[in-house]
Amino acid sequence: MDVTYDATKRELSTDQGTIRYHEAGDPSAPPLVLLHGSGPGVTGWRNYRGNLGFFAQTHHCYVIEFPGFGVSDPVEGHPVLTAGSSVIRFMDALDVESAPMIGNSMGGVVGVNLAIKKPDRVEKLVTIGGVGPNVFSPSPSEGLKLLQEFTDDPDRDKLVRWLSAMVYDRELVTEELIEERWQAAIHPDAQKTAQMMYGSAAFEMQQQFMAASDTPPYWSMMHKVACPTLLTWGRDDRVSPPDMAMVPMRLIPDAELHVFPKCGHWVMIEAKEAFESAVRAFLLR
Repeated sequence: MDVTYDATKRELSTDQGTIRYHEAGDPSAPPLVLLHGSGPGVTGWRNYRGNLGFFAQTHHCYVIEFPGFGVSDPVEGHPVLTAGSSVIRFMDALDVESAPMIGNSMGGVVGVNLAIKKPDRVEKLVTIGGVGPNVFSPSPSEGLKLLQEFTDDPDRDKLVRWLSAMVYDRELVTEELIEERWQAAIHPDAQKTAQMMYGSAAFEMQQQFMAASDTPPYWSMMHKVACPTLLTWGRDDRVSPPDMAMVPMRLIPDAELHVFPKCGHWVMIEAKEAFESAVRAFLLR
């Protein structure tokens, strides 16, 4: 099976621009939708390129590139909301009625929101860090502060500091990774999205909005997630510390938690084989 970038890349025209994605696996196999996270230089391909071949052995995989991150066409609106709507547009266009989903960090939040609001579209949900509130750890976390510093005034040194906070093993932060992320992070669409999500001004506005809002935060509604859910976490996650897992683990009725040792925020990369084994067992159960 050829799961290289060029062999798997696809694009889909919709009424809100082009959604680009990667596809692999037997078309007759059950579908699996993979949702990427946020941060400088992120794409769905970069999140899951190392896992695609594994999951394509058992599933027909779709790695969606969310609008506003420099790959799919941007759309107006907050990136988390536009990501969720893009998933539904994508599934509708390809006649995917329902599918299990894997969501990394922000992608996990997107998956949770879809499971709450569109429960018939999410068969099972796997999250990788990122979901829930900080319980004991400071908020914003160390990793998010570094992300904010980079967003406010991007340079390569700040990028390296942020990337180093993403992993347990700093040897994973190679010159190749730094260059790849830097070139993608300075894309105008990616910069605009980053400012909306992590810029200091946007963060302060969000805090003020939440303090004055009568709308409950998404995580307080996680009791409405009806599908089986696997929460995966790196024990040494400095972006979304593992105490965050306590709330979704308790509120989601059919949730289980798997914590991986010597692992940071990128569980699917840093604990690749263990993560893949746990997720496959969960999906095939």
